[in-house]
Amino acid sequence: MPRGCCLPALLVMALAACGTVPGAANPASDAPEAGRAATASYKSAASYAEALKVWRTAEDVNDWIGARFEYDMPRAMQLSESQRARTRLPVHAPHEFFLAPRGVCVDLARFGVETLRAIDPAARPAYLMIEFDPVSIAGNTLRRHWVAMYRTERGYHVFADSRRPGHLAGPYATLAQFVEEYASYRGRKIVAYRELETFERKVRTRALSRDRSPSP
Repeated sequence: MPRGCCLPALLVMALAACGTVPGAANPASDAPEAGRAATASYKSAASYAEALKVWRTAEDVNDWIGARFEYDMPRAMQLSESQRARTRLPVHAPHEFFLAPRGVCVDLARFGVETLRAIDPAARPAYLMIEFDPVSIAGNTLRRHWVAMYRTERGYHVFADSRRPGHLAGPYATLAQFVEEYASYRGRKIVAYRELETFERKVRTRALSRDRSPSP
């Protein structure tokens, strides 16, 4: 299970009470910006299977995300880095997310990556895992954030961001350029980032070579 990517409501409320700079992102929350306007139009579909036939580009997927995505704060708390071992919640599959587009950063990133892989694999969709300086609240450690990315001849593009659903960032000549800009936007220090093929953590296993007979 991916490490926690989103902050609990308690922290968001506490920071909101302190006030924020107009136009600036709340650095502690992965939830959409307050007062965001949903995408006015998008290509609708009755099912996920139909959407895969109707949508042809990342922009099509992004427009739907901007209009339909809702952030799930209780789920964010359950998926915090401190609680994930106890909850073991699965990341929403794209067809399930389409029916009920509510979740957190990794749910949205998975929808973006896997949907784009289905309709435009040439764009080489992948996950971008961003690790911020950790924040701790009520015993919960939070640091990781997930978005979707893809490439064109113009450079890197980033979308399916729970913080700004419907926003398509790019192109960037390098991912480092996006990360620098994103750290400034979020007001949080980014200590690491990685392009990944999957959101799933690799399971480490001990080598069993000493217990096995040599292969013929």
